[in-house]
Amino acid sequence: MELTNDYIRQRLEEKFGGEVYSFEEPYGMLTFETAKTNNLKVMQFLFDDAELRFQFLTDLTAVHYPNQPGRELAVVYHLHNLVDNVRIRFKVFTAIEQPDVFTATSLYATANWMERETYDFFGVNFVGHPNLKRILNVDEMDYFPMRKEFPLEDQTRIDKDDEMFGRGGSIF
Repeated sequence: MELTNDYIRQRLEEKFGGEVYSFEEPYGMLTFETAKTNNLKVMQFLFDDAELRFQFLTDLTAVHYPNQPGRELAVVYHLHNLVDNVRIRFKVFTAIEQPDVFTATSLYATANWMERETYDFFGVNFVGHPNLKRILNVDEMDYFPMRKEFPLEDQTRIDKDDEMFGRGGSIF
């Protein structure tokens, strides 16, 4: 039997009902959401099911949505079934005031460093992680640089010439 997006969705809905939702297929990749309290249940099912076999965590990251109160941080998991060469994506959202999400390190060894990087840049607290600490930024940082909390550029600066950076002005 071929493992299709429709079949994966059907199996998820049979198991979890309305606890999995917002199904989409951007660029052919099945994408869905679940509550942050269900992330491990969903991953465990996708890992253990004899037909689904999503036993490789390809990527784990976060996205900051500052204009979505209560859902500012999305943790995004990319899972891969190596046998059938099928990939899926699922997301869990959390409030920025309490960015706690259960760790996936007990299921996927690769989650260890990916979760540390996501914590380092977005501030997602992976509950139960064996060693959650900064790995790329200095420990003294009291902010998370990938959050959209700061302007990209100070528009009031007068000590730079936009023409030197290829912006504005004439090239002749």
